[in-house]
Amino acid sequence: MLPAADAIVPDWPAPPGVRALFTTRVGGVSMAPFDSFNLGDHVRDEPLAVAGNRERLAALTSPARPVFLKQVHGTQIVRLMPDMPDGAVADACMVQGPGVAATIMVADCLPVLFAHTSGTAVAAAHAGWRGLADGVIEVTARALHNAAGEGEIIAWLGPCIGPKAFEVGAEVCEAFVAVDHEAAAHFWPLGKGKFMADLQALARLRLQAVGITNVHGNDGSPPWCTVTQTSHFFSHRRDATILGSTGRMAACVWID
Repeated sequence: MLPAADAIVPDWPAPPGVRALFTTRVGGVSMAPFDSFNLGDHVRDEPLAVAGNRERLAALTSPARPVFLKQVHGTQIVRLMPDMPDGAVADACMVQGPGVAATIMVADCLPVLFAHTSGTAVAAAHAGWRGLADGVIEVTARALHNAAGEGEIIAWLGPCIGPKAFEVGAEVCEAFVAVDHEAAAHFWPLGKGKFMADLQALARLRLQAVGITNVHGNDGSPPWCTVTQTSHFFSHRRDATILGSTGRMAACVWID
């Protein structure tokens, strides 16, 4: 799974005409601690470097243009249009034709890419624990079904903070278990109100609940962990306290 170049190309049975990628921290022009392919314009990186990196991403998704959201750990989804500017406040986005790439940025949170098997609609969701607990996957799946009909949806889970690195408080466990008691199986108590959590497994549980069982990508194994795979991925939890900030990677899906 580990990338040989600047981006990971998802290994999933996407319908013809659907393309996707996930960037790594490699291949850009930013200096430390944003070295080198930082796509976030809100993390104190040099604006010209971010602009250069975004141009590089656009070259990878061409002729589709990546549209960047203002992510707030919520559940809002927007439909992207070819003339839509960056900056819509949302944590998920959907595309129904060529010209734009559904794009979300992460640095420990889970990126989830979706494709309707008809090939007529794709989506990307930013699934940190709060958005995941509040229903961002359910909202995205519903939007895809409304747009493309009741055919099958497939999903790909990108790199995120792994189950051996994701320490959370009791409120996180309670938020998931209140919705689905089976979620308790993906939390391990550490004592003093702390737990280790498996974010990708919690996402798979939510996907299954909305009928999405054709799921690929992150399986919780070490190569997918943004915290431990230092040379490949940015990690907010790993870097922000020590270095003051960290960069952002992008997951993109689009229709040719």
